Amino acid sequence: MIANDKHNERIAQLTFASVYPHYVTKIEKKGRTIAELHQVITWLTGFDDKQLNELIAEKVSFADFFDKATLNPKSSRITGVICGYRIEEIENQLTRQVRYLDKLVDELAKGRKMEKILRA
Repeated sequence: MIANDKHNERIAQLTFASVYPHYVTKIEKKGRTIAELHQVITWLTGFDDKQLNELIAEKVSFADFFDKATLNPKSSRITGVICGYRIEEIENQLTRQVRYLDKLVDELAKGRKMEKILRA
């Protein structure tokens, strides 16, 4: 991904709370549940439902969100294209982590089996 500092900074400053409703809309439109969305987010970040709700209420930035997260060791297995960029080629760590989450949400919305989404 050829991203500039401005792009990476914009992603860092985005709040998780501002993007979360879009994730919910996307997965519900495809017949998936919020519980499944939370399962995916928990797998990636280690946050439970209570912590997720607190982070949403606090309107934390993605920079703070992923700073507080304990990323799943299997997250490096998340590969492919998201938003036109190959995830494994994204150099900025935070941008790559946000795209991991985007990719997992896309896979959930596309009806992929949970065990495959969670890289079991």
